[in-house]
Amino acid sequence: MVLLNDGHALPQLGFGVWQIDNARAPEVIATAMNAGYRLIDTAANYGNEASVGVALRRMNLPRSQLYVTTKLRNEDQGYDRTMRAFDASAARLQLDVIDLYLIHWPCPQRAAYVETWRALIELQKQGRVRSIGVSNFTADHLERIIHETGVTPAVNQIELHPAFQQQMLRNIHERYGIVTQAWSPLGQGRALDDPRIRAIAERSSRTVAQVILRWHLETGSIAIPKSANAARMAENIDLFGFGLTSNDHAVIAGLDRPDGRIGPDPAAYGQMRILRRLTRRFLTT
Repeated sequence: MVLLNDGHALPQLGFGVWQIDNARAPEVIATAMNAGYRLIDTAANYGNEASVGVALRRMNLPRSQLYVTTKLRNEDQGYDRTMRAFDASAARLQLDVIDLYLIHWPCPQRAAYVETWRALIELQKQGRVRSIGVSNFTADHLERIIHETGVTPAVNQIELHPAFQQQMLRNIHERYGIVTQAWSPLGQGRALDDPRIRAIAERSSRTVAQVILRWHLETGSIAIPKSANAARMAENIDLFGFGLTSNDHAVIAGLDRPDGRIGPDPAAYGQMRILRRLTRRFLTT
């Protein structure tokens, strides 16, 4: 478990459901929970919140043993829209209280993420969310919401894997007591082919994926790997019988690259969608 700056805690290893089909999600999530996962990470934009809710009901585990994260859709930013969007997500998940609610992307061109953050603060005050945070926020975005509202996110979920380690941003997290969550912790599978990590895995009698996920845990991040394969789910959670050496950490630190990003740049993400919408509006007037 990782203690957050608001006094709550989250498991350090979670299960991500991005790109898991809504129809198949209950079966996949049940398999993950049977393997031992207790943190489920979804988002309104994934289109499978309802299936996550179904899976949680079917498992019939005590609510205190479950941790659910969901994220606000970009189109729903803004104070009032955020409040309504949260209601919709909670209804789909069949939950009265969500453990962690995140702004999915800052979308700075919308100029709405500060008011969106104020809505999350209100949801937490109302007791409808235990912890609030952000996803894909840069240092500038974090500084702005903290200074304008006085409330620091508990979590920033960011792209983080051996080829893209974001050390400067993680230093900002450490300064403010923000926990780093890693999406695509295995680099969408690309890191699994690296011969230097493979050498560490062979020496440790572990898989490459286990070495990478163990690295996330030992550097203090919450990792949320995603797999629909039962064997890999079990493999990804079996991380607690070994450790990495200081030399192993040095090797992995050397894999960081300036061009290692796989996902979109948070400073520009969503901009083209707005431009297309404005163009369509202009052409129809």
